[in-house]
Amino acid sequence: QVQLVESGGGLVQAGGSLRLSCLASGRSINTYAMRWFRQAPGKEREFVAGISWNGASTSYADSVKGRFTISRDNAKNTVYLQINSLKPEDTAVYYCQCQNYWGQGTQVTVSS
Repeated sequence: QVQLVESGGGLVQAGGSLRLSCLASGRSINTYAMRWFRQAPGKEREFVAGISWNGASTSYADSVKGRFTISRDNAKNTVYLQINSLKPEDTAVYYCQCQNYWGQGTQVTVSS
């Protein structure tokens, strides 16, 4: 079983940056692909970014390409999401996913 804890969210102005972290415990995640999702109020949860087990391959939703960067440190059992040039439409709860495990999410709020 894997426990995932996201952190790093907050309130920022448009154009700002945040670095989200997802710390895994319970077992090593170094053989698993990891993903970030987000859910805005009144909307369905959507895929944001994914990374392969060794970090060699990444993928992004079109809406965040060029602004978001996913990375991982397997030695720390942690996955990161660097989010730059934030827009008000990026406001959402951001979730980390591993296999069928989810964290509790971290809130990102972008003011215009």
